[in-house]
Amino acid sequence: MTTATFTPAAAWRELHDQASAPYKQGGNFAWHFARGKLGYDPAFRGIVSRGLIGPGRPRMLDIGSGQSLFANLLHSMAGMQRAGRWPQGWAATPPAPLYTGIELMPRDVVRAQKSVGHIEPRPTIVCGNMCTAEFPACDVVVILDVLHYVDLAAQEGVLLRVRDALMRGAGERSVPGRMLLRVGDAASKRGFAISQWVDRTVTRIRGHKVSPTWGRTLDEWIALLQCLGFSVQPVPMSEGTPFANVLLVADIEASTT
Repeated sequence: MTTATFTPAAAWRELHDQASAPYKQGGNFAWHFARGKLGYDPAFRGIVSRGLIGPGRPRMLDIGSGQSLFANLLHSMAGMQRAGRWPQGWAATPPAPLYTGIELMPRDVVRAQKSVGHIEPRPTIVCGNMCTAEFPACDVVVILDVLHYVDLAAQEGVLLRVRDALMRGAGERSVPGRMLLRVGDAASKRGFAISQWVDRTVTRIRGHKVSPTWGRTLDEWIALLQCLGFSVQPVPMSEGTPFANVLLVADIEASTT
């Protein structure tokens, strides 16, 4: 099948299989979780199919990285593109991605580390708190569903440090730094409540303690990011789910102070 005839559906099936297979090294739970998360969470396919990473952003920082699904996803995407197995309608992604994941939960870090040993350059996976861990210079930052675990002041502190990390990486790229931040819209009370309940349930299944959460409305999230110098585009990210999730595509230019 050539690139011209390789459909998005076929590409995603292949990508799903390739990116989840390495988690067999981390055990049955790691593999089943990876299969389920990549198969049913619309954020992963949405980010890929919309070209939200792009070829000019090779250094990814994944905050709240869990099993570091993006490490294997990026590696599989690069391999498929080298093999010419990429749909025409999908933008290219970095040919040699550099991945750093920061995850608080040691069990998830262990599962991740067991599942990325085949990747070169080797991903960096740090067991640490996003509020205190060092953020390396980077080109794209992914934060999916984790900022609500810290209070409002701490959320702003993390976002300030994300902005600084993107700015430090500005001299090595020709495109704006980008943050992909998925949040729940607290203004949608039913969808937000459902997403919080599911989030707590999944946290327990993963063997972790459930913590309090702090939400904001979508307008409040956008206003905060704009105050920090980001231009923001909200992308609905609840397709096929009852949640009130939105992906905020937040770009920042090198000249922002």
